[in-house]
Amino acid sequence: MGCLLSMAAVTGDVDNNGTVDGTDLNVLINIVLGHADVVDSADVNGDAAVDGLDVNMLINILLGNETPEPPVDPRSGRDRVWDMDQLPEIHLEVSLDQWNALLSLYDGNAMTKQYVEASQMTMLLAGETYTVSSPGLRIKGNTSRRRPEGNWGESHRQNGQLRHFHIGLNLRKYYKDDEHTVLGVRKFHLKWFKDDPMYVRELFCYNLFREAGVWTAPRDNYCRLWIKIEGDTRENYMGVYEMIEPIDGQYIKDRGEQFELTGGNLWKCKYSGGMASLATPYNSDYWWDDDSDDNHTYTLQTNTSRFEAAKAQLIDFQLKLNGKDRESFYTWIQQVCDVDLLLHTYAVNVAVGMWDDYWNNGNNYYLYFTTEDLYDYKVYLLPYDYDNTLGTSLQCGVQTDAGRQNPLQWGLDGNQLIKRLLEYDDFKAIYVGYLKELVDDDSDLMHFNDATARIVEWQDKIRDYVDNDTGEETRIYDQPAYWGNHHEYRLLNPVEDVNFFKVKAKSINQLQ
Repeated sequence: MGCLLSMAAVTGDVDNNGTVDGTDLNVLINIVLGHADVVDSADVNGDAAVDGLDVNMLINILLGNETPEPPVDPRSGRDRVWDMDQLPEIHLEVSLDQWNALLSLYDGNAMTKQYVEASQMTMLLAGETYTVSSPGLRIKGNTSRRRPEGNWGESHRQNGQLRHFHIGLNLRKYYKDDEHTVLGVRKFHLKWFKDDPMYVRELFCYNLFREAGVWTAPRDNYCRLWIKIEGDTRENYMGVYEMIEPIDGQYIKDRGEQFELTGGNLWKCKYSGGMASLATPYNSDYWWDDDSDDNHTYTLQTNTSRFEAAKAQLIDFQLKLNGKDRESFYTWIQQVCDVDLLLHTYAVNVAVGMWDDYWNNGNNYYLYFTTEDLYDYKVYLLPYDYDNTLGTSLQCGVQTDAGRQNPLQWGLDGNQLIKRLLEYDDFKAIYVGYLKELVDDDSDLMHFNDATARIVEWQDKIRDYVDNDTGEETRIYDQPAYWGNHHEYRLLNPVEDVNFFKVKAKSINQLQ
């Protein structure tokens, strides 16, 4: 017989029906086994992980036994992983069979999202060593995807030369317990510095978001990476990579104080067969993260078993975004959105020259709805993928120059979310105010002197380590991506017409 409780969402009430009983135990076991979606209430012992320890604690609750104090929240250690004063070292070991399986997955579909089981990952961090067995390893990236080694159809050649490639590491892919984390961190995105010979662009942008007070930016850090394939006589030193926090359910949980509600619907939104413009939803491409290799414009990342309800919520948001008249839109958008935070986010986005974004290209962002309710929620736009910035410019959308483009005319009229906000004088004033604050010489944010000082400090930390066994990206030099349309931009060169920070400050300070 269950213990009848007077209020919902108490410890052990996994199904949130107000009662702690055997049904909660069944639900929790299915979650731990991977047969059901993780929900916040499944973390019975409060350690930010859902695993066998929660099952043990729930059994003790049902038996009426004295339960132990919840362990110290491991999130307190996560900050060490992302501490920019540290330079973590990551050593991956992969069996020959699994490495060849990774190559075969790429040959079958270059956009594959499938994992192989690596042998182990070892991280050296701040004098401590953390070893995790059987992490999931996959190839990541969109236009930057590449085969890690050799030509199509070829297997690994002993001691052969590897290529830089973007990596997804899921430490809990195959074993969902606390041993398969590093200080509570379960997943890492490891990104090589494709088209960024400065080794700094995305790190600068995410750091700027955080320094400016935009708390939704993912955490990231440099790391050094080695890969050892079974049978090789040496490790392949891959050089300096960027190590990025994925935007997923754990990302939401870690910002629970700010979001307040962490069980809502998270969507990944990207250009895939069409723009993720949030225009009226007819013929839009919605799906859920089903572990397949398919790519979609809007992909639900959480609550995937309730996809239709989540889709209805997003569609309702799109219809109101595009259909409400001026007066009702002004009231509604402030009810469902932290408008100040959104405008602050977009000010940083435009200041760093992010043209491959929501407004200009319908790409590279996440949306988080804080509840599953059709109408009652807050929605947040989360920044994502900032490597093509700081002077890497391209003719795209309305853009021809990411430094000189008018910040009030950054994107397409059909991408309504930002365009409609800036039609109101008070919202426009907030946006312009944040832009000018970023480039103000007293702000310590994006003024030339402050920006370049941070860049030089970070580059000095990694400069001796960028040379690597791939033979690619072996030195740091001041240029944007070779394929851009403005090759003149520099970050450290102080000349007025070529320094990106000075050009951007001029375009912002012209605003009224």
